[in-house]
Amino acid sequence: MAQRTLQEKLAILSDAAKYDASCASSGTTRRDSRSGGIGSAGGTGICHAYTPDGRCISLLKILMTNFCIYDCAYCINRVSSNVERARFSPEEVVKLTLEFYRRNMIEGLFLSSGIIKSPDQTMGDMVRIARMLRVDHGFKGYIHLKTIPDAAPELVAEAGLLADRLSVNIELPRDDSIRRLAPEKRPETIRAAMADVRLAQEASKEKTHTGKRPPRFAPAGQSTQMIVGADATTDRQILKTSANLYTGYRLRRVYYSAFSPIPDSTAALPLVKPPLMREHRLYQADWLMRFYGFEADEIGAAHPSGNLDLAIDPKLAWALANRAQFPVDVTRATREALLRVPGFGTKTVDRILAARRNGPVRYADLLRMGAIMSKAQPFVTLPDWRPGALTDSDSLRARFAPAPEQLSLF
Repeated sequence: MAQRTLQEKLAILSDAAKYDASCASSGTTRRDSRSGGIGSAGGTGICHAYTPDGRCISLLKILMTNFCIYDCAYCINRVSSNVERARFSPEEVVKLTLEFYRRNMIEGLFLSSGIIKSPDQTMGDMVRIARMLRVDHGFKGYIHLKTIPDAAPELVAEAGLLADRLSVNIELPRDDSIRRLAPEKRPETIRAAMADVRLAQEASKEKTHTGKRPPRFAPAGQSTQMIVGADATTDRQILKTSANLYTGYRLRRVYYSAFSPIPDSTAALPLVKPPLMREHRLYQADWLMRFYGFEADEIGAAHPSGNLDLAIDPKLAWALANRAQFPVDVTRATREALLRVPGFGTKTVDRILAARRNGPVRYADLLRMGAIMSKAQPFVTLPDWRPGALTDSDSLRARFAPAPEQLSLF
């Protein structure tokens, strides 16, 4: 086989990396090139990711290789797949990262890989890349490494000292689906790898007997990715799995990736991909669990099927299914009750609570605070607004759902 050029490898392996959704950066102040070196993990900005404060940064997002010894049914890079293969050497990944950075095209690296030869071999090469960037070249930019669950613990431990974020893909929301569609992978091993990362993070925050803190371990935390639509798992079950991951392993993010049908796939997989709106609704529901105090079961219970309503957002769907809790008196309600009002975001609620100290909040005040009153009207009362019978109206859902669309016959 003819030797591929670096540009050809980049075209293959950057395209193969597009199936990995979990590349968003949380940023970190751990490393700053003002004290020497190049790059910055906290700078402002070939993958775009968003930090929690809204900044957009660019990452070089590639696979080290799309060769893989595993035969996961849902993966286009599985060993039985007939795809074009390529492999970077560690030196080539380092060269690409530095050259892209010097051209001001990226601010960090997101590196994943297929499993070549063995988990230890793959993880060892990825750690070597991070070590060369940090130690040999003084790179202070953001590095996100996908860890291999079966790799030796000492390799994962070194990866956490070099990278800003680590992640282990949970793959599918149910253990039986993982065993059926990814026979070489074990859900117990994946969770054990997550637990090891969490324990290492917690240990890095403890002071030693000398009073010094040990080196920080994956300061931007860990994340995971879950494929949606490859099995029959309902959205309610998916959200419960996510809730368990957040509480059990202190994950920063769970990413949802809609299943994409692949060539020559097994009959166990669906023939069509799920609607992208389902992925979007799961992200919205995930946000409700993380920042609005909702439980997975109550979000999923809004629809009898256990799936999220694709026509309206999950917060509105929950409010429509729980009308007995509305309308909410904005002048007296608790923060928890206000967070459940459709059209009220966390910042809006904070502004309402601050404004109430100075007097009653009125309809025009809410508009100035950023509330989406077109959604909130049926669910709130104010000194100058009462929803009347609107809250219990049979046609309330139709007020928010998109109008029916005539499909084309051609």
